[in-house]
Amino acid sequence: MTDRELREIKRRFRPDKCNAARVVGAYVNSNKEIVYKINQPLGLSEEETSEKLLSVMKKVLSGNIGTSVSEIEFSTHQVESSEEHKLLMELRGSELRDPSCLDRFYKRVAESVKLESNFVILLLHDVYDVYKKSSDGESADSTEMFSYITCAICPVKDAPESLTFREADSLFHTAGGAATLTSPELGFVFPAFDDRTTNIYGALYYSRSRTESQPELTKAIFGCEAPMPQAIQKATFNDSLTEALSEECTLEVVRAVHAAVADMVTAHKESRDPEPLTINKNTVKTVLEAVGVEPEKIDRLSEAMDESFGLGADLTPKNVVAYNKFDMKMPEVKISINPEYADLVSTRELNGETYLTIKVTGPVELNGIVINCATSDKDEESDGEE
Repeated sequence: MTDRELREIKRRFRPDKCNAARVVGAYVNSNKEIVYKINQPLGLSEEETSEKLLSVMKKVLSGNIGTSVSEIEFSTHQVESSEEHKLLMELRGSELRDPSCLDRFYKRVAESVKLESNFVILLLHDVYDVYKKSSDGESADSTEMFSYITCAICPVKDAPESLTFREADSLFHTAGGAATLTSPELGFVFPAFDDRTTNIYGALYYSRSRTESQPELTKAIFGCEAPMPQAIQKATFNDSLTEALSEECTLEVVRAVHAAVADMVTAHKESRDPEPLTINKNTVKTVLEAVGVEPEKIDRLSEAMDESFGLGADLTPKNVVAYNKFDMKMPEVKISINPEYADLVSTRELNGETYLTIKVTGPVELNGIVINCATSDKDEESDGEE
């Protein structure tokens, strides 16, 4: 599924676009008990309420594929015989009208989600009449009806009591706190919308957190392992690179990796290729070979990446390389540099000590004050003597 297709489905979540009749769900307390059932007809609700509910559901499609939204793939065996896939198909096929099916789903989610607060499980079923685009950009004949369900798992916060003014008696009164729906922490769309058609072998999984992907939930709903969170992917790649390259993990090498990935991202944007850009161990291998890293260490990194991410895994660049920034840190100092000018930084040995040097190319400010960075004649003479 491409980011373009993701955005196409995302545009459905408006009252004038969406064909959903209602939003159903369950309210779950902190003890994982289902205390209320929800069945909210969108057509009979106030327009503002319907818009806000659809806006909440839409956030399950926030971000790009490979970052906060991950693709889930079902095996042929799962599609043919797994309880998890069967339940998803039943939810979709019943258009969320089967109470028994809904109860089984609510129970699975309630028992597997880890949230500190109360939360609600919201489900929506929509049917999208997919039109084929003609060469002139106009819509042609309808190609299929894409029937799908969207699930949003949202924490509920209790608002504090407040003073409200009543016009009836011109007095202030204390109003009890209300339960407020917040943005989804987790969610999914099933089935996937690949090549603008239905793919029951796929789903999209959303996790707002960059460090926690709730493996118990993905196991309960999809029967598979959770995608590795973005922050964990980055930390894992950094550790693999550091350990495999050892003393060859230098400023020049890391800068070359970042620059190569940044160039790939720029070229991909300019090409307007709808397929998401990915990198793998061969991408990194090519860069490391170009800067002269020892073959044994490159092989060691390839093995580490296979072990951590899976054999020959394709990774989203943003998840493993911070190509859009260039930050250098020590316990006492932090330096942030525009990645386009990373070559202004170098290392230097002086009197047996290692220094980071930054080439001065223009005015330098310290806390907003322009300072003079010119080296005095006396300092130059001292450097010469040493």
